[in-house]
Amino acid sequence: MHLVDLDGAKAGHIVNYKVLERIASKTQLFVDFGGGLKSDGDLRIAFECGARQVTGGTIAVKAPDTFMGWLIAYGPEAIILGADFRDGRIAVNGWQEESQLELLPFLEAYTSKGIEYAISTDVSKDGLLEGSALSTYRDVREALPNLKLIASGGVATLEELDQLREIGCYGAIVGKAIYEGRIALNDLVKR
Repeated sequence: MHLVDLDGAKAGHIVNYKVLERIASKTQLFVDFGGGLKSDGDLRIAFECGARQVTGGTIAVKAPDTFMGWLIAYGPEAIILGADFRDGRIAVNGWQEESQLELLPFLEAYTSKGIEYAISTDVSKDGLLEGSALSTYRDVREALPNLKLIASGGVATLEELDQLREIGCYGAIVGKAIYEGRIALNDLVKR
């Protein structure tokens, strides 16, 4: 389960850790947690509350030494790079700010430093149910075949999930399509 603390993303520190703790303690879900993780203390709270992986996006752009410290301390299986983008450039601070960093070079740089997982959300498509950035994900997979790329933003159909699998995406994040009944959880389990 991909769980994002949107309040934390806005506040600049973890806020909803009790929600994470309840989900992790009451279910068998493998939880990836992100949003507002800006310090070693935030990261420690997330893991202590049951996160199995954490995602860092803004921190990877604005404080790369801290992010790399997390990667070294916890290992590449526990740290996911958040590489959200708009018009090919990395978006940070809850998608409110666009950096000057381009998506593919950003991913290449962190992959060369040991990152194995990346969640990449096309923020211009997120929540619109108009399809994901298939061509962008195809380009990333061709350039970085060993990166475990998790696609996000705009996923609307089961067929699209099949396309993302064919491209070689490690996974995909589906939200609004589930909430609106376009994709049933039971159908996801069958895949």
